[in-house]
Amino acid sequence: MSIPILQVSLKDRSILDPVLKRAREDLSSTLNLVKPIIEDVQKRGDAALRDYTRKFDGTVPDSFVLELSSLHPKIDSDLEIALQKAAENIQAFHKIQIPEDKEITVHGNRLGIRHTPVESVSVYAPGGKALYPSTILMGVIPAKLAGVKNIQIVTPPQQGALPDGLIAAAKIAGADRIILAGGAQGIAAVAYGTETIPASEFVIGPGSKFVTAAKVFLSGQGVIGIDSPAGPSEVLVVADDSANPTWVAADLLSQAEHGEDSVAILCTDSLSLAQKVAEEVEKALHERPKRGEMKRKSIEDHGRIFVFPNLEECFAFSDLFAPEHLEIQTKNYREDLKKINHAGSVFLGNYSPVAMGDYISGTNHILPTAGAARIYSSLGVATFLKRVTWQEVSRDSLKDLYPHVKVLSEFEGLDEEHGTSVKIRT
Repeated sequence: MSIPILQVSLKDRSILDPVLKRAREDLSSTLNLVKPIIEDVQKRGDAALRDYTRKFDGTVPDSFVLELSSLHPKIDSDLEIALQKAAENIQAFHKIQIPEDKEITVHGNRLGIRHTPVESVSVYAPGGKALYPSTILMGVIPAKLAGVKNIQIVTPPQQGALPDGLIAAAKIAGADRIILAGGAQGIAAVAYGTETIPASEFVIGPGSKFVTAAKVFLSGQGVIGIDSPAGPSEVLVVADDSANPTWVAADLLSQAEHGEDSVAILCTDSLSLAQKVAEEVEKALHERPKRGEMKRKSIEDHGRIFVFPNLEECFAFSDLFAPEHLEIQTKNYREDLKKINHAGSVFLGNYSPVAMGDYISGTNHILPTAGAARIYSSLGVATFLKRVTWQEVSRDSLKDLYPHVKVLSEFEGLDEEHGTSVKIRT
């Protein structure tokens, strides 16, 4: 079989630990490659961007900036309807994420929270092994709902014309322009700005290891905000004997279709289901040969079927793994959801494949990977909002609380000015 079946328990750390750690790429070597590119683009702007675009993409556009107001894409009516429906569903789901401004009275003082958007965002849309108009919708629509005023798409230039499907998705989502620049050089260009390219405060979206390294480096320098460090796509399926093995196999392969480094794991308490899924994976690899070598390498190198003693251990392993995508195909999937604390996005029941979230259901597909779901959330409206707190202190409360300020400021050695600034008002 192309996908290994392993009977394990949570105690088998020698087997599980390498999977839990993933083959996390050591970004240090990639950072060493991208830092000179970033610094060169910062210094030389468009001239450096032209040099790197010619070197890495083999083509240099007449202009790096395409204003969407001047573009009129022509696409198949079915594609247009699909993009419009996806946008409609994404907007409907993300609208419920818009937070309310609030205030409360504490010890006689009015305290509150306002939510304010970042000013500008760039959404990276990969252009290598596949084109992703869906990523444009996922990135732009939440930003628009948050109130971001300036949104641009960053995508590598094509050898021919930019596909009308990408342009249409950008217009439907409500972006302002498209920047034809890829890789670390594209990230640097939108982070610092050039003679022709506006700078952005926030950069989101998946990309190559060079894109990820550039985002991480620039975020660490305080130049931009980012969503989360992105790695290979991954799915973990928890299933019992009620699951359909053909469907589970298709879900594992749908992640393998992303790339050779994609991760696809099934956790089950049923050896019978495990064997049937492995057979269906092999059958599908023969029957559906498109991207066949890529899918097979992904499944052989990064695919696993773990048979645990019970479902409790399956869910415990899932929480340790913190998958980008988690499918729960069990008899009691609603109850089982309560056992999960760490996952990018969860797909419940036999009729909820990851592909629904990738395209059309309305949840976001820009998700934390490689265990980052333990500390990061999926992209959403809140990604683009800052919490601004405010307070209005009353004179009576200031007098009443001053003795406590005096004690605290003296303990910290800051009473001369901190303490005095309150005392003189009493």
